[in-house]
Amino acid sequence: MSGDLPDARAIALFLDMCAAERGSAANTILAYRRDLAGASAALGGRLGAATPDDLARLIHGWRDLARASLQRKGAALRGFFGFLVREGVRRDNPAAALPRTVAARPLPRSLAESDVDRLFVALAERPATPATLRLTALVELLYGSGLRATELVSLPRHAIQPGRGHAIVTGKGGKERLVPIGGAALRSVAAHAVNVAADARYLFPSGAKHLSRVRLFQLVKALAADAGIPPDRISPHVLRHAFATHLLEGGADLRTLQTLLGHADIATTQIYTHVASAKLVELVNAKHPLADAPDAAQDRRR
Repeated sequence: MSGDLPDARAIALFLDMCAAERGSAANTILAYRRDLAGASAALGGRLGAATPDDLARLIHGWRDLARASLQRKGAALRGFFGFLVREGVRRDNPAAALPRTVAARPLPRSLAESDVDRLFVALAERPATPATLRLTALVELLYGSGLRATELVSLPRHAIQPGRGHAIVTGKGGKERLVPIGGAALRSVAAHAVNVAADARYLFPSGAKHLSRVRLFQLVKALAADAGIPPDRISPHVLRHAFATHLLEGGADLRTLQTLLGHADIATTQIYTHVASAKLVELVNAKHPLADAPDAAQDRRR
């Protein structure tokens, strides 16, 4: 591959490589496609021939974006030009000097257990229609198993079997992991599955495909409103965070949490340690030798 390769073709080949060699998630590839197509448009269709100054102007134009978005766009450009150099399309890499923006890792939003209880009370008060049974199963799996939204809506029809307390889920990068399925979730899924054809491809079908992530987001927001919880405080991802937060508060260790959430790096899981601060203080005050009554502690130091 050499010569003056059109941007559209170069971007398509780079994304093919991301999927085939890196195992990049579909959402990552879609985001890179948007980022690179936008960069190409901004440079008049000459992204592949961009100079360092061209890229500097692009980055300057993105200066008001969120740090995470800026970081992703920079990663897309570095990956794209690195690919062109490896494939012999370019000899130089104009992205080599791009700053590597380190996104501040935000603390995950979560819900109190009482908020989760309110969600289930709101579900129980709805008529037991197929739509209610489906939503109950969705919420049980988000909160009870910590599934990502994409993992949940794309579950195969028979991924969850009666009496089996686990399921194999395909997560980011096509990696499989075992997730727990509690008794309440099993019952909810069984009640929902009665309304799904046995030969359906997905557990949560919608037309010829499965329920979309956008629709799942809307359903969860509407349920929150019914439960008296501000909709801007909740999303499918917040329920996944609640799963992790409440497990950690209940005594789960980070390595177990990492496995259950499907995090490739323990550092990603460590963002949850902030939620256990009160529990840790309580533990130290109850168990540490210096946590005696003040008078006893003073006597010990005399």
